[in-house]
Amino acid sequence: MQKYLARLSGPLLDRVDIHLSVPPVAYDDLATRVPAESSAAVRARVEAARARQLERFKGSPGIYANAHMGPRELARHVRTDAATDAVLKRAIVRLGLSARAYHRVLKLARTLADLEGADDITPGNVAEAIQYRVMDRGEG
Repeated sequence: MQKYLARLSGPLLDRVDIHLSVPPVAYDDLATRVPAESSAAVRARVEAARARQLERFKGSPGIYANAHMGPRELARHVRTDAATDAVLKRAIVRLGLSARAYHRVLKLARTLADLEGADDITPGNVAEAIQYRVMDRGEG
């Protein structure tokens, strides 16, 4: 598997927003009956996030979701503070993120904030978005 993954080029991986490694689930975790968020609740959060995005991009032809933003829209719709910038800088330095990967992280962080109903992204949103890029972290 590692040989196959090594054949994937950086520019190709940069075009994929989320890449995860999903380990097997232990029996005890499967058998535990801990109540989880219901599908209806997840659906409601996703629908609310999509509505936020539709409102955000009203009047922007061809853009109706965060994934469609270019650098200009990112600058307009993704505000960062010093703490968020620090997380991004650390990721770029440690992981060697390309400009394309950097923009993908910002788009995903914006989506995570939308799922929370937040107007601005947080360092936590950025950190979570980075966690969804295991190939950039040399895992997988």
